[in-house]
Amino acid sequence: MPKLPAPPIPPRFLPQPPPPGTQRGRPRTPLAKGAEAGKSAVDWIDERTSLSGGVRWALFRKVPKGTNWAYTLGSATMIAFLSQAVTGVFLAMYYRPDASGGAYESVRYINNNVFLGQFVQGMHKWGSSVMVVLVFLHMGRTFFYGAYKYPRELNWVIGVVLLILTLTMSFTGYLLPFDQQSYWATVVGVNINGTGPLIGPFLSDFLRGGPEFSATTLSRFYSIHMLLVPGAIAAMIGAHLYLVAKLGTTAPPWLRGKPQPELVEEQL
Repeated sequence: MPKLPAPPIPPRFLPQPPPPGTQRGRPRTPLAKGAEAGKSAVDWIDERTSLSGGVRWALFRKVPKGTNWAYTLGSATMIAFLSQAVTGVFLAMYYRPDASGGAYESVRYINNNVFLGQFVQGMHKWGSSVMVVLVFLHMGRTFFYGAYKYPRELNWVIGVVLLILTLTMSFTGYLLPFDQQSYWATVVGVNINGTGPLIGPFLSDFLRGGPEFSATTLSRFYSIHMLLVPGAIAAMIGAHLYLVAKLGTTAPPWLRGKPQPELVEEQL
């Protein structure tokens, strides 16, 4: 039985020609070999997932005239959230949500004994304030530039939800050190929530985990801060970025085109 010939190798898997200016037959540098190997790996993944089309759709798009640094506030807010997520994971490796003293001692241990623990805890503590400030600045830019109007109303609603979730994450994280300041500040905050109409008392009981502050309160705040709110924020950011890529961004109001009277049809 005759032996069938092997199928041809796809062109993308063939050795690439040497770059211009190099001698043929000369051994390539390790950097060039690594770059070619990385390109082959990316091509291998893209052939099976077809992700390059989605990446080009999301990144390579037109931007309006007049785009300035104010448009980077949204990206800065997302970077602040990623910083909070990364530092929060490292802090969770040592933190214990124990109301009988374990929570306070674990935070003290992070600051005094863990390598770079005080630095990471400081980044997480002050990063929450930075994220809140950036969210307000981003929404202020969106409002004053009129970017909430048609067809971007849904993106504005998602942004409002992200603002509420950011404030919720900041509020629930304030109790976790469980010292005197964080304890009594949270008591005041929960009592203020309880004065709200209709759902205020139910929200207050939900946050406390009962009629009064207890060990359940700390566990509930920890679960909301670590699991519920970050997951919701990640989902909302994904929807927010999808709509930004789909609808694009708006130009500043002082650079938008003005209607020309001679091109407007006269109504009968």
